[in-house]
Amino acid sequence: MIVRIMGEGQVEVADSHFPELNKLDDELLAEMEGGDEEGFRRTLGALLDAVRRLGTPLPDDALEPSELILPAADAGLDEVREMLSDDGLIPG
Repeated sequence: MIVRIMGEGQVEVADSHFPELNKLDDELLAEMEGGDEEGFRRTLGALLDAVRRLGTPLPDDALEPSELILPAADAGLDEVREMLSDDGLIPG
């Protein structure tokens, strides 16, 4: 799956990594619902770090459609809330 991190670029992440990413996404959703700003920051950073670690960066000149768009590391709670679906940031 092609994933875009806003402000950074795209990475290709194998489907086999999504259980790990979904766990972090579930934690992020719970922290947002609970208003835990510190937990939100920590988990958003961990989610983005995991995408970077597990994914293969695409060249800057690649024009692949992103199947998933994640917020930048400095995104605020309100900005991320606007990006959420019922499943969180990552479907499934």
